[in-house]
Amino acid sequence: MGELVRFGVAFDFDGAYKGLREVKRSRMKANILNLFLGLTCTGLLAMGASAQTFINLHSFTALDSKSSTNTDGAVPYAGLVLSGNRLYGTVNEGGDFDNGAIFAVNTDGTGYTNLYGFTGGNDGGGPYDELFLSGNTLYGTADYGGTNGWGAIFTINTDGSAFKDIYSFPANNYSDAGLIMQGNLLYGITEQGGTAGKGTVFAVNPDGTGFTNLYNFAGADGATPNGPLMLSGNALYGTTYRGGSFGWGTVFAVNTDGTGFTNLYNFTGGTDGASPQYGLVLSGNVLYGTASSGGLGNGLTGVIFAIHTDGTGFTNIYSFSPGGVSGDGDNPYAGLTLSGNTLYGAAVDGGSGNSGTIFSVNTDGTGFTTLYSFTPTGFDPDNFSSTNSDGAGPYGTLLLSGNTLYGTANYGGNGGNGTVFKVVLPTPPWLSIAPAGGSLIVSWPSSTDANFVLQQNLDLSTVNWSTNGLTISDDGTNKSAIIIPTAGSDFFRLANTNGP
Repeated sequence: MGELVRFGVAFDFDGAYKGLREVKRSRMKANILNLFLGLTCTGLLAMGASAQTFINLHSFTALDSKSSTNTDGAVPYAGLVLSGNRLYGTVNEGGDFDNGAIFAVNTDGTGYTNLYGFTGGNDGGGPYDELFLSGNTLYGTADYGGTNGWGAIFTINTDGSAFKDIYSFPANNYSDAGLIMQGNLLYGITEQGGTAGKGTVFAVNPDGTGFTNLYNFAGADGATPNGPLMLSGNALYGTTYRGGSFGWGTVFAVNTDGTGFTNLYNFTGGTDGASPQYGLVLSGNVLYGTASSGGLGNGLTGVIFAIHTDGTGFTNIYSFSPGGVSGDGDNPYAGLTLSGNTLYGAAVDGGSGNSGTIFSVNTDGTGFTTLYSFTPTGFDPDNFSSTNSDGAGPYGTLLLSGNTLYGTANYGGNGGNGTVFKVVLPTPPWLSIAPAGGSLIVSWPSSTDANFVLQQNLDLSTVNWSTNGLTISDDGTNKSAIIIPTAGSDFFRLANTNGP
């Protein structure tokens, strides 16, 4: 969460207002909303809770029927990166030459700018995955084009200036995955190419020199690596879409110098999942990811999994329902975003509108929540496209900033060519207090997430927050606890240690 405002209001026991006691700002750990005041003469300012809100920031426009071009681009597969209040991303099609584009838009949806339109020639074309931002420079990959026709690595400034191809992939090599950087090296993957034609892990200097294939996949160890790599220390972690012992993909690790390759897990295509399409996130020594199919459903719906960095402890922490009929979604192509103990992601299909979902789930697999279901699409015969108000088919990994998720939908929207959106997550609920004779009643809405619990502490200088001695009642509208003031001071807060 971002910055929270903490208030306190003091009362006499007869309820008379004595004055504002404290107003200050505090950045809280573990997303705990801490509202307090000593109970010898105590009160808490009432505050309101809210639900998540979906906002369509930009709908990509329809393509010209003859040239298949437009001014802003079409079909965003990639997630977004953020600098200040400016989001940056790519579209795979449309733009000035119908070969995709790089764009920027403000977080409130204003100021959309097409920074660069790919020609499909030496500059490349069809960017597929998210950009990497370093300073005011964006790095990315083009799926085709370049001097050899097999794609390229490019850079561009955030103001749209200084576009440059820094490296063109050789024949039979291409990359539609994003890049990461450590020190003075960029790391990425090619889906094909290498000594066995099964893909590679590579490193290259930010100016395009020193390109090196760190590892060549051979099939049994994995094939068709996908998504950006995840870097921790001197180890790179990733997934392959195919190959491995059963042909359904793998999770792998390799050192940044190309040594120490380890096949951490081979997907069987069964209940454990199959065909991971994206990269991983790391918390402690546990990697989390998605497999686009397999699982406990009908074998086509996908899973969320966890595995230790040493390859032990593989766990299918969530299987999507067959066809997403339970509203959870179907086929999670995108990677996951981690905040505290909560994973956020997107499913390309399913949900109540069968147009995909945004979801959250705890890292132990509990608490799965569909945060948003994209609405059904309708056919637009004039533009031969599927349209709706919000978008459909979210392929890209979500970006979390504060309490807001940002992402893209691959199609749908007013022009049928996808959208840029944000989902504003609920803020923690506020406590309220009211006098009741010689006691006080602390209350909060019954609709509050069950993960939020009331805790008590006798001394704010300690971490001894506890639920001991608190009896909670629920009248269907509010949950409450009756507090009997003592000679000392008691402090209370609502805490959610399982959520963002």
